[in-house]
Amino acid sequence: MSKGLTTRQQEVYDYLKNEARITGIMPSTREIQHHFGFASQTAAMNHLRALEKKQVIQRVPGKARAVVFPEELDREEIIDIPIYGSIAAGMGEDQEQNKEGCISIDICSLGLKHNARTFALKVRGESMVDAHICDGDTVVLEFREPRKNDIVAALIDGETTLKRYVMEKGKPFLRAENELYPDLIPARELIIQGVLVGLVRSAA
Repeated sequence: MSKGLTTRQQEVYDYLKNEARITGIMPSTREIQHHFGFASQTAAMNHLRALEKKQVIQRVPGKARAVVFPEELDREEIIDIPIYGSIAAGMGEDQEQNKEGCISIDICSLGLKHNARTFALKVRGESMVDAHICDGDTVVLEFREPRKNDIVAALIDGETTLKRYVMEKGKPFLRAENELYPDLIPARELIIQGVLVGLVRSAA
């Protein structure tokens, strides 16, 4: 437990840290309220004020979700990752990828090396919701060989999709994280285009 924090303050602090690590953005006061079952957003705001007073977080005035951790302010490992269109988190589909801007990411928070080869894609569809990947999110992927159970962007029989990479009896296939979607078993080819290393939650 961080010095001087109450049990609940520590829980809120740990939640902020974990969400920032997983999604790349801070949860809103409404999300904090919902997560802890607070009666109002005011209660969530009061906890943020208490954490700020104890100097374990800092808030940037005038910006939504602008909470930072003091130890991270000096980081200079922010890189721009190109966004190559969208990817289906549903059934696979034909997709030509064209660069559609960039997303700025602190690569240290993703545990990546500075020379990591990365790209990003917008998610469309609901097949990965049980892995907390939702329609409208942006996924960050690294060009590397997948390991069993990695979430990957894959080209399967000419169609691109985002799924979990599964290996059974020496044969790879793709599995959704939504029981409404079937496994995708390649008839001809399965090419892994990238492995999921981070996610930025849609602000909507």
